[in-house]
Amino acid sequence: MKTRSFNWPLWAGFLFSLVAFVSYFFVFVRFPVTRDFPWANLLLFGMAAALLLVGVRRAFAPERRLRSKIAGLVVATLSVALFGLFVFSTFMMARWLPASHGAPQVGQKAPDFSLSDTNGRPVSLSELLSTPINGKAPKGVLLVFYRGYW
Repeated sequence: MKTRSFNWPLWAGFLFSLVAFVSYFFVFVRFPVTRDFPWANLLLFGMAAALLLVGVRRAFAPERRLRSKIAGLVVATLSVALFGLFVFSTFMMARWLPASHGAPQVGQKAPDFSLSDTNGRPVSLSELLSTPINGKAPKGVLLVFYRGYW
């Protein structure tokens, strides 16, 4: 039985893990849907892991040379190191970020501010709290914020 000399699943898996690592910092970090939780990168790493598994099994076939086995281990180790560095830099280091001191805490009274409504007219928090509804002063205001990226 003739074996192929080029182990393409191994190298494709390494390329996928390299693209998964680099693409987060240069592409996916710009979009909130992939920045807040890097699901696209984790999907790429999963595809890389599947290809690497096939490639390492192929490299350790009995008819393969020692050079193929060593290359398979080195490439797989580099890919695992890239995944570990990615997880460390995106998930672990994010926990080290300091909390915002200017943000209001739970239960704290919100500072007065002014925003434009859907018609472009300014509306302030103090105005919302003082405007009577059905003859009674409101007890509070529910603010709903929608993040807009348009």
